Amino acid sequence: MQIDLHTHSTASDGTQPPADVIRCAAEAGLDVVALTDHDTTVGWPEAAEAAERHGIALVRGTEVSCQTETGISVHLLSYLQDPDHEGLNEVMERARTSRLTRARRMTELIGQDHPITWEMVQEHVADGATVGRPHLADTLVTAGVVADRTEAFDTILHPRSGYYVRHYAPDPVTAVRLVRAAGGVPVMAHPMAAVRGRVVGTEVLKAMIDAGLAGLEIAHRDNSEAGRAQLSELAAQHDLIVTGSSDYHGAGKPNQLGENLTSIHSLRRIESEAGGATPVLR
Repeated sequence: MQIDLHTHSTASDGTQPPADVIRCAAEAGLDVVALTDHDTTVGWPEAAEAAERHGIALVRGTEVSCQTETGISVHLLSYLQDPDHEGLNEVMERARTSRLTRARRMTELIGQDHPITWEMVQEHVADGATVGRPHLADTLVTAGVVADRTEAFDTILHPRSGYYVRHYAPDPVTAVRLVRAAGGVPVMAHPMAAVRGRVVGTEVLKAMIDAGLAGLEIAHRDNSEAGRAQLSELAAQHDLIVTGSSDYHGAGKPNQLGENLTSIHSLRRIESEAGGATPVLR
């Protein structure tokens, strides 16, 4: 079984509509794929219809944006949660609203030095999508300021640049509890991705585990080899689910569908821990 449990569409910061992500997953030989857009479930219906059409199983999910008190970004994958859960939806809606405000302010700051406007940014955002830094990156590419998203994130959009603005995101421990309350299965995305910036220490990871964290995304291109070894040891100690994923964004990142995979055993564990409101679509 070829299982990839982390992909993004134009519902957040991917470059392909949900249906195209599913089509590409089927063409890549995947048997199971998860759609996990940032802080939204808006892409689920389109993905579900495409999954049935292309004969591929779909795990419906979300990547919940979190942040520690010290400002370290944490991404929490939520699988098979109830899309109508009030508590989780309120937090994600607040995060989306904050992202919009942040994007506007960053555009204003960048626009003082580079030829971009809010109208230009909006051209890169699909209807109903969560606005984020990737859309600013695409605008900078279109304006000829940078060559690609990677350069944009390494320079102008970097947290240590003078243009960066923080946005609201729930504490990761709170987010874990909310995902569990919604019947979902919380798995921490790329926990040791130091190439993205600071990562949380063991103390935060253990607090998330105590709150109900179900698993760790270990096989991910941004986790270092040393980090993977540390995470594997932690997963064994606490009997956590181990996953592997591509974190596919279409043309937005070099990540390719199926470049890292999840075992059928881990998928079965995710299914068994889910609350039942949102089953895997086969």
